[in-house]
Amino acid sequence: MIVINRLLAFPMALFFLITLSACSPEVGSDQWCADMKATPSGDWSMNQAADFAKHCMLK
Repeated sequence: MIVINRLLAFPMALFFLITLSACSPEVGSDQWCADMKATPSGDWSMNQAADFAKHCMLK
């Protein structure tokens, strides 16, 4: 019984974590651009900075 509980605990916790986590907007969407503008540029990755320049500044 204890082994079954331990085997089921991890998949159930993972399932709840995935279903309860918020989805981020699609890269290049107006919402994504607004979220990136609100985020300090020092926290951006190189890919995020390139995507921001490509999708938000050059529209």
